[in-house]
Amino acid sequence: MAKKVLVLGEVRQGEIRNVSFEAIAAARQMADGGEVVGLLLGNHSDPLANEMIHYGADRVIVAQHTDLETYVPDAYSQAIMQVIKAENPYGFILGHTSIGKDISPRIAARLKSGLISDAISLEVNGDQVVFTRPIYSGKAFEKKVITDGIVFATIRPNNIPSLEKDESRFGEVTSLNVEIKDLRTIVKDVVHKATSGVDLSEAKIIVSGGRGVKSKDGFNLLQELADLLGGAVGASRGACDADYCDYSLQIGQTGKVVTPDLYIACGISGAIQHIAGMSNAKVIVAINKDPEANIFSIADYGIVGDLFEVIPLLIEEFKSVAVY
Repeated sequence: MAKKVLVLGEVRQGEIRNVSFEAIAAARQMADGGEVVGLLLGNHSDPLANEMIHYGADRVIVAQHTDLETYVPDAYSQAIMQVIKAENPYGFILGHTSIGKDISPRIAARLKSGLISDAISLEVNGDQVVFTRPIYSGKAFEKKVITDGIVFATIRPNNIPSLEKDESRFGEVTSLNVEIKDLRTIVKDVVHKATSGVDLSEAKIIVSGGRGVKSKDGFNLLQELADLLGGAVGASRGACDADYCDYSLQIGQTGKVVTPDLYIACGISGAIQHIAGMSNAKVIVAINKDPEANIFSIADYGIVGDLFEVIPLLIEEFKSVAVY
């Protein structure tokens, strides 16, 4: 039965995040021939709204208010609630990002609806949508459904492929002036960390370092390889604790959970806490001097050797075949 599904488009540095396009693909499955409605919060331009349409949304609502220019939970909650009331959707899909994880339970609780977080796939079974999500640090998977109320779900990046972009698709873009009041928090200024390159949580290729990288300078070598492959740099908690890199790069049970196409683990022993954050990568390559390192137990390809000898050879080889 055709349904209407709402999708939140997250904007970062003037661009819609890839996970929002993946959420549109999930919404198309849920809608089962019905309508997919994109939602942008803030004073965004038509090109951004049209981008969502090109990736599969039927139309886009741009909820406008000055308090929506930066993420404030109270402001976002009020705006989303007004849109939900106006649209009365069957479901609401968001990316499993810092914003998605924060705002989705707030909205679900207000509407007394269930929430399925960190879904990696879904299927339509009759009148129900069955979501699959990992549990026990990725060691098992469970299937869940919401039996009453709006179907809320957040999807993990890099698991549900986005639809192919079609610039010939056209849809309606409407502006909605929402009412925001009684905010408990007001953002005066946002200071961005000086970062560049690919977003770690959405990267298709990740070059990650552990204590075996030995220093901050060692991570420069990983960055060179990552830049060459069009990927991002990650780290184990051990490397972060040793102050080799910033904690924003941490991957693992207490860091980011990533699912890239290729994960290159350099000087990482393979502690269970780290494996919990990257074991679902499609291809894992491990580089370590210790042939007994636990990381080799989950690696698809293993290189026993000194990363400071192996990585320069990889860089040289990649340059020679011009993979970038």
